Amino acid sequence: MKGALFSRLLRLLMAPLAAMALAALAVLSVGAPSAHAATDLSTVAAALRESPVYVDPAASDQLSSADAEALADKIEGADEPIFVAVLPADQPTQNLFQNLRTETGVTGLYAVRLGDRFDARADSGVLSQEAVSNLVTAVQGAGDPKAQLNDFVDDALRSDPGGTAPSSWSGGGDEGVDAGALAAAGAVVVAGGAGAYALARRNRRRKEEERREALAKLAVVVDEDITAFGEELDRLDFHPAEAGADDSMRADYERALDAYENAKSLMAATTRPEEVRAVTQTLEDGRFSLALLAARREGRPLPERRAPCFFDPRHGPSVADVPWTPSLGATREIPVCAADRARLADGRDPMIREVETDYGTRRPYWDAGPAYGPWAGGYFGGGILPGLLVGTMLGSMMATPSYAAMYGAGYGDFGAASGYEGGDVSGADFNTDDFTGGFGGGGDYGGGGDFGGGGDFGGF
Repeated sequence: MKGALFSRLLRLLMAPLAAMALAALAVLSVGAPSAHAATDLSTVAAALRESPVYVDPAASDQLSSADAEALADKIEGADEPIFVAVLPADQPTQNLFQNLRTETGVTGLYAVRLGDRFDARADSGVLSQEAVSNLVTAVQGAGDPKAQLNDFVDDALRSDPGGTAPSSWSGGGDEGVDAGALAAAGAVVVAGGAGAYALARRNRRRKEEERREALAKLAVVVDEDITAFGEELDRLDFHPAEAGADDSMRADYERALDAYENAKSLMAATTRPEEVRAVTQTLEDGRFSLALLAARREGRPLPERRAPCFFDPRHGPSVADVPWTPSLGATREIPVCAADRARLADGRDPMIREVETDYGTRRPYWDAGPAYGPWAGGYFGGGILPGLLVGTMLGSMMATPSYAAMYGAGYGDFGAASGYEGGDVSGADFNTDDFTGGFGGGGDYGGGGDFGGGGDFGGF
């Protein structure tokens, strides 16, 4: 906290000095006035890594130092990965957002005002393109820079962007500052800084509490899965030394035993919901090993590796894909075990895995809430999961950017496969499609020509 307050104080104190230096440079310059030299985006990016708001000296008439500080306080207090840059009107716009995102290297929502023009882009794990487009459209009519930028940030915060603020905003590099000097110099800002710090801590505590509650729900379901797999092993009438057992059978059996022990160890060490995926993936590996063992012992062809039964992964690997229509959704092909395939063929209901909900009732896992995404993700992987869950409650929730921030990413079409959340340092590892266009550079949202008259990223 000391480092963060000291960093804020330095910005307050250095702003007038920077203005004086710029004035001096203007006095010393000779010759006819020339066009403003483009600001190097590495300079903008370096500033944004330290504070959420950057105002170029050549655009200081757009947003005062005090207004910029107030906007930065709002963003930092909300603990969200929102970056705002105010640049001169003649700043080159080609690949502006892509290059700024690359130079900054942090996942987030990036908003830029150039003169009287405004645009924004975001990593898809933070906000969807549709959400960013709507946010931009909502503030295009605001001519006053202060009002426009504050309205945009307020609207963005209500949209619940994914992730948290980057750790570099905490001012960790100044932790060694003398406390006495900090207290003497920072009296002017300590009250506001303390308020922002308290708000950020509340947001972090809220998110951590939600994660703990989600993990508690998952722990019950995963423990049932581990217990069921252990009972399956206990019922297995196989001994490595029995007559007819060969090395392949013993290897299958050993892998199944290892999967059981590894699943217990992984679950015991789990601290976040997304880590549950490794547990259920391990259990599925173990069940497939048992399927291989059974085929070898019975002299049948070895089964292909298939997803587990959609209705209940404890049923083991599926044997076929069959059409199925949920109560509120479209028909899709789902993997099912032999028993459920027979039940469906007879017109009976399958044996569905039901779990507890927040309302004290039991529902199918795909209609029980967002916490069960990591559990399903481990069983079905990122590739097929979106198709299985389309139109379900869980599928709809997993399609939102905020889901990845709370429960992890990497669910195929449901989130950013990179696994980065808002505020994470990713360097140049990001989807460039999220940052194409802007200010006449293509990739327009189509708003009727707000940027260069070509419909560039101004609305829907």
